[in-house]
Amino acid sequence: MRNSFKILIAMVGLVALGTGAVRAQEIARTPDGKPDLSGIWQAITAAHFDVEPHAASEGPHPGLMGAISAVPASLGIVEGGKIPYTEQALRVRDENREGGIDADPLTKCYMPGVPRANYLPFPFQIVQSEDVILIAYEFAESNRILYVDQPELESQVDAWMGHSNAHWEGDTLVVRVTGQMPDTWFDRAGNHHSWEMVVEERWTPMGPNHLNYEALITDPNTFTDPWKISLPLYRNIQEDMQLLEFKCAEFSEEYLYGQYRKPGTPRGNPQ
Repeated sequence: MRNSFKILIAMVGLVALGTGAVRAQEIARTPDGKPDLSGIWQAITAAHFDVEPHAASEGPHPGLMGAISAVPASLGIVEGGKIPYTEQALRVRDENREGGIDADPLTKCYMPGVPRANYLPFPFQIVQSEDVILIAYEFAESNRILYVDQPELESQVDAWMGHSNAHWEGDTLVVRVTGQMPDTWFDRAGNHHSWEMVVEERWTPMGPNHLNYEALITDPNTFTDPWKISLPLYRNIQEDMQLLEFKCAEFSEEYLYGQYRKPGTPRGNPQ
């Protein structure tokens, strides 16, 4: 019986090693041997509504939109389920949440920041070279440059998408994001951060068209401890797939400036 158990353990180990070997062979690589992350990727999740686990609920305008504006349920992407807010930061989160979708910075077409940009229901494209990696997001035409093995480059000013320094740890791309604006949220539920936030991303290929994405969030001004999110990302393999435009600034003009229009002026007419 004991020998049978040992044989079973050995077989499991061999299967695991074999799976890892197959995965390593399947991953596309650049000429320098690094995983090639180039392509168009997208998350399949409802975390952009709320990164924490949540039940389905009615939306902000049920009388006008019915089920279309409802929030779908989600298991969440926060490891452990709860964000470790300080007491004051939790009160701010609750105030944000009371504002509903109208308070979400994305309503104003602000850039989503990191990590939120990676799990919005919009695709994004990675273009990879040896020294820099460009990530272009469809929402609001946001983009950022990841500086690979250039740690001396630090953020001089805060920016909506922050400043990203990257390096490789084996097949995992590790990105340290600093200098983000404090005006971005993690989701529509009002989860927020301060200017002090540092995000450490880990992009790990799990197959030819599948990445595991992790982000460690550190912000002592807002959270009692660092916390992590994790989710899969999928490469779009449609032959004619391309990143399209979502220039949402013009969509938000009426929301932001409609009250300043002259009486009787048609919507969308600047005169």
